[in-house]
Amino acid sequence: MNITKMDDIIQAVKSKPKKRLAVAFANDAHTIEAVSNAIDLGIVDGILVGDKKIIQEVCAHEKIDVNKFTIVQEADEMKAANRAVKLINDGEADFLMKGLVSTDKYMRAILNKETGLLPPKAILSHVVVMGVSTYPKLLIVTDVAVIPTPDLSQKIAMTNYVINVAKAMGIEKPKVALVAATEQVSAGMQACIDAAIISKMAERGQINGALVDGPLALDVAIDKECVEIKKLKSVVNGEADCLVFPNIESANVFYKTASKLINADIGAMLVGAKCPAVLSSRGDSAMTKTYSIALAALTSK
Repeated sequence: MNITKMDDIIQAVKSKPKKRLAVAFANDAHTIEAVSNAIDLGIVDGILVGDKKIIQEVCAHEKIDVNKFTIVQEADEMKAANRAVKLINDGEADFLMKGLVSTDKYMRAILNKETGLLPPKAILSHVVVMGVSTYPKLLIVTDVAVIPTPDLSQKIAMTNYVINVAKAMGIEKPKVALVAATEQVSAGMQACIDAAIISKMAERGQINGALVDGPLALDVAIDKECVEIKKLKSVVNGEADCLVFPNIESANVFYKTASKLINADIGAMLVGAKCPAVLSSRGDSAMTKTYSIALAALTSK
């Protein structure tokens, strides 16, 4: 299937066996609505870990059939997050989602060395897939939320993560742009140095399954005309599927510009743990959360 917009991800998931979703502290209407939508779409079975009374009240107010969910009672948000993680570790659920629990407590449950979901020496990162009306295909972007200033090893992991997501979306040879302020290799800019190293690693087969180039300024990463004007030779050639940003500031500004100013369709998740984990803002719309569920379900093993 050719996936070029977020709704295509939902259709792709429908063709696969249904996954089980565990939601940490599912006490808010947006989360419950999103899980309800995903259940109605036939892409997940939903397990809501939270305060049963509040969940029932929300469902009644939103006219959602509470019986479509499995509810696990836990009124404390930290305990709810830990309980949701335990469902993954016990094989009772396939992937995770953040509900009303604060991000720091959600992350604490995932990163707990004894009971969490992060394998030894693994790197936890954040991947966003976005549909922008002015771009002909979906963009896979990292890292807008987790790693503030990634070092070279973290950037290598981030590059492999976006390649894996692209592969799950059916892109056989994704084009990965390592974004910097310039496409020139400037010795005074760490982003350029790291991008050049990763690009050479990919050229020599140390990073497989993609066409990787960098450093690339954003214009030559996504605009073929700019590549021609600047007479740049690049395997990405203005047609990037994936954008790896050098730091959280640049990535987060790009993400919020796309989502708030041009109304991009968004799906987002944590990667690197034992399973995908949906990490969306408590203020995100139910549709954004539904897309995030579909994305995580598509990449869940």
